Amino acid sequence: MKYPINWQLDSIFPGGIDSPQLKARIKDVTAKLPELAAQIAAWDPASDKDFAGLTAIMALLEDVENGLATCATFANMIQSADTANQQAGVVADAVQNHFADLSAAVLPLQKKLSAMSDADFAALTKTPALAPIAFGLGEMRRDGCELLDDATEALIDRLALDGFNGWSSHYDNLSADLHFAIDAGGQPLSAGQAQNRFEGDPDADKRAHAFDVWEKTWAAHAQPFADTLNHLAGFRLSNYRAHGITDYLQKPLELNRLSRASLDQMWATVAANKAPFVDYLDEKARLAGQTKMAWQDQWAPVVVGDYVPKTYTFDEAAEFIIANFAKFSKKMAAFAQHAFESGWIEAEDRPGKIAGGYMTSVPDVKEARIFMTFDGSAAGVSTIAHELGHAFHSSILKDFPAMRRDYAMNVAETASTFAELIVADATVKAAESPEEKLNLLDAKMSNPLAMFLNIHARYLFERSFYDARQNGLVTASQLSDLMTKAQEQAYAGGLSSFDPMYWANKLHFFIDDVPFYNFPYTFGYLFSSGIYAKAQASGGDFEDAYIALLQDTANMSTEELAQKHLGVDLTKPDFWQQGIDLAAADAKTFIDLSRSLK
Repeated sequence: MKYPINWQLDSIFPGGIDSPQLKARIKDVTAKLPELAAQIAAWDPASDKDFAGLTAIMALLEDVENGLATCATFANMIQSADTANQQAGVVADAVQNHFADLSAAVLPLQKKLSAMSDADFAALTKTPALAPIAFGLGEMRRDGCELLDDATEALIDRLALDGFNGWSSHYDNLSADLHFAIDAGGQPLSAGQAQNRFEGDPDADKRAHAFDVWEKTWAAHAQPFADTLNHLAGFRLSNYRAHGITDYLQKPLELNRLSRASLDQMWATVAANKAPFVDYLDEKARLAGQTKMAWQDQWAPVVVGDYVPKTYTFDEAAEFIIANFAKFSKKMAAFAQHAFESGWIEAEDRPGKIAGGYMTSVPDVKEARIFMTFDGSAAGVSTIAHELGHAFHSSILKDFPAMRRDYAMNVAETASTFAELIVADATVKAAESPEEKLNLLDAKMSNPLAMFLNIHARYLFERSFYDARQNGLVTASQLSDLMTKAQEQAYAGGLSSFDPMYWANKLHFFIDDVPFYNFPYTFGYLFSSGIYAKAQASGGDFEDAYIALLQDTANMSTEELAQKHLGVDLTKPDFWQQGIDLAAADAKTFIDLSRSLK
């Protein structure tokens, strides 16, 4: 079957960024903001005996949030696929201003919830119309206790538009303007294309050249990127201090509904289990005729003998994903097919696109869209599966109230990584020769390598950066030193070279609304490993249990979710160890197979 390789956005707002429907929806939402603020200001918890007033407020709030989110993500999608579209940035900025208005309107509601007695709040959450969002209302009440006066909070939100959100947008513009002259006399590549080149080119010399150009290009622009990162972190830390928050991990943990004990236990278990993955890197380096793995070679495909790595057309990738999703969940497979057929995926490899990939929900139409640059590799197929996992998760919750759809990043990465595991495992099982199996095992190993080594380095870097930033600006050279040290520690002797500019070229450090955009990935990978093991042992009863877990992801703490659906304690090492052991077994299989092919 032939599937569209570019996404279809007209079902959201026809006509692109100048769509009359987009302008009308922004106008509609803008008109409702004063009404929402007035209803909240007039609401008196003591006299709202049946909480009908609050129920009406929450319904209006839902409509405004859905509208703003839809307009914001529409503008972002257009800018992602066409970095030259300046009007998309103008629209995105305008919507951000309306988000600030929304935040100001909701602040008094948070304070009123915080001021309620425990007994009155408990009665509120038992109201049939509000019971489904009791957990989210409880989080609003908790956060309301930290709020400053309304005028100060409104001022902070306004200043954030240029002093926080603006710096994050500035990074997008800076990185979009970079051009990488990798091919002599050829057209310069975008960041996404250049990254694909040094990570995926089968020729070691070409990878080295591409990475050299990559590193020098980022380094030549280090100062504006260092300024951007410093000001983002500076604003965040100042905002924390203003609200009495002294631990910069407090908010990241709250956003992920995760305890510090669980996070520390996860990283401690990862740190104690580096050896199998360093051994894997060493074996992969040996196959390439190296004594130690260079940074840019860790993603390179393993090719032994005359084997030529399989490349997939986009259509072949789609069919492979659908078929293998069906082995675990007919609903996942049907959803994936619908996404492909409906043109929900922007996958074309062309200039003018931002680097990386993402899934975004579009609440007004209860759909999702996926952005990536597909290169035809097995890793590219896994990336599509990863983003489809996000989209499936979103689809399970699309009819729930907004608060029941607001799942944390760590459990979001659970659904995506689970979907990716299905496809990566399937590629290995479908191998027709030892040489092909070795190649596909290597592709599968890219995930645990990222989770236990690369993302650990990101976490270590960000901890050291925030420690330093609390005492003043951190220079570009200091940032590179901190990054190198973090990579040396996290890779535990597995590399001969590093990427000192990773602090600049990794988008995740510059995202404003999600601090510490790293540890949730490792959590999601290990959590999904537990789910995958349960799925394999389920005897066909997995689908309903999996959907039930996804439905609860925005309705309880992560520890409660793990206990209810998997029966595990996240503060103990056993759960984390079982996921690491599964990945370590793949590493050992890779090493044993590699040595048998000598």
